[in-house]
Amino acid sequence: MQLNPKLVGAGVAAAIAAGLGYALLAAQDDETEFKTLEREGAFSVRDYPRLLVAETVSLGMRESALSRGFLALADYICGKDRDGARIPMTVPVLFDGDDDGRGWRTRFVMPARYTVETLPAPGEEVAIRSLPARRIAAVRFAGEASDAVLDAHEDALRGWMRGHRLRAAGPVEHAFYNPPFTPGLLRRNEVLIPLAA
Repeated sequence: MQLNPKLVGAGVAAAIAAGLGYALLAAQDDETEFKTLEREGAFSVRDYPRLLVAETVSLGMRESALSRGFLALADYICGKDRDGARIPMTVPVLFDGDDDGRGWRTRFVMPARYTVETLPAPGEEVAIRSLPARRIAAVRFAGEASDAVLDAHEDALRGWMRGHRLRAAGPVEHAFYNPPFTPGLLRRNEVLIPLAA
């Protein structure tokens, strides 16, 4: 199969733009707060408070969908095509399959001081959603986050959960803390699985 050079070029440009945008936005980022209940090596159980997120859904391959989703959310928090001040960047960027299984959902967690009422209204591509407080099993790892690597860490996390009699209460999510051009060993990534009470 021969690749269309225009599509490849557009994908590369989107990835570079997303990476540069992340670097600029993350200069003064905050990390989403959580309480660690248990830790064993790279594995942990955490309690997250209610979170307010801006989210968008993109179709296509995972990496290109993540780049497109990131750019749409970056436009929102930077104030492109809307009134209001810039919203500070918060890490991690959350990423998972959307509810109907047809696309990929990218989420930015909004800083804790905002409410649905005080956030600027988003455009058509972005929705504001409140996630309830929840308990999460997590595994942290450094390096590349390819499909195969994410799948392997998900399998390891599910095995660790079985050993600790923890039951999943939702689909897997991915959390990314660094721009794509960060050297592999310096990248922080996580696989997250919501837990049943």
